[in-house]
Parts: sequence; structure tokens; C-alpha cells
Amino acid sequence: MSFFRRTRKTTTAPAIAAAPASVAVAPAGSVLTGDYSIDASHSRLGFSARHAMVTTVRGNFNDFTGTAHVDAETPANSVVNLTISAASVNTASADRDGHLTSEDFFDVATHPEISFASTSVERDGTEWNITGDLTIKGTTRSVTIPFEETGTAVDPFGNTRAGFEGAISINRKDWGLTWNAALETGGVLVSEKIKLELDISAIKNA
Repeated sequence: MSFFRRTRKTTTAPAIAAAPASVAVAPAGSVLTGDYSIDASHSRLGFSARHAMVTTVRGNFNDFTGTAHVDAETPANSVVNLTISAASVNTASADRDGHLTSEDFFDVATHPEISFASTSVERDGTEWNITGDLTIKGTTRSVTIPFEETGTAVDPFGNTRAGFEGAISINRKDWGLTWNAALETGGVLVSEKIKLELDISAIKNA
């Protein structure tokens, strides 16, 4: 009865062609690695402080420049530099801004710039710790700022952008910003603790 036996047709899946040996897969960090300039128009260097013990005053600097060399594979090779015009401080109050630029605080006539220069960089996934020298009013102290890498993208103009957000609390007295006024109810007018907030958009250099 072999005449009635159904013969199963065996099919063989087509072989998948191997990628040419000359094609290499770029490391994930290679997109991020490169030299950058901070896009000040899409970045914010801000700060906040308690005022009169009851509320929080927030401000920012309007004029700043910065560069970075980012090495995603060997983060220790990364370098960050930032320069801020102290006179560009903006707290939405002309009187307060005038006081901040005076000798009581930034003394911009003698010390027109605030600067940060990295001394070491560490990375753990999307978290970066950037240690560097922060100079305010002629005094330099080392600080470590933790940053979160928020991503990379190519904008409609063909620019590769990288985003980072960081924050740190410092004591302003460590940089000689000691002015204060006592309140009748106790406490002081301006807190010594200042929170620095950095929202950075950087453009990769061509």
C-alpha cells in the first residue's frame, strides 16, 4: 500500500547571511563621547536659599559659558570647565540682585567671575560624579556634583545634544559670603545653606 503513503515534504529554513566582517557595531558610549559646548539658551544654572526662615528664594545666572570633553568609555579622561558672570545673577528683584553683586556677597567689581574646573570624573551607568574646584569671590574649594545623564538626541538642525541634571548643597560661608541680618523673632535673614541646580544641554562640536 505504499501507493497511499503520504510523503512529508521537508523544508529547510534559508540561511541567514552573516554580516560582513568589515561591519563593526559601535559601542553604546561612542555616541556620547566627544567635545561639547554648553547651550546657554537651553540650560539653567540656578540656586535657592531660605529667606527670613519662612520661604525660599530662587534665582539663576543669565550669562555663562562652558565646555566639556566627555569620554563615556573612560570617564576619568573627561574634563568640564564652566565660567559664570557673577553680575548676571537674577532673582526677579533688582534691589536684591544689586545687593548680591555688592561687596556683601559676590563683590563683582573685584571678582567678576565664578568658575568651576573639574579635577576628576566618575561614572556609574547614567550617574556621573564630577569633582572640581569651585571658585567664588576669590576663594576656591573642591566640591563633588552628582549628575544624572538625561540622554542624547539629534535636533532638527543636525546637532547632537547631551543632557545632564545635577544639584548640590553648599555652605556659602565657605566661600566668604558671610553677610547676614538677625531677625527680631530669632534666626537670620538668609540661610547659610545654598542649593545649586544645574540643568545642562550641551551641543557636540563638529
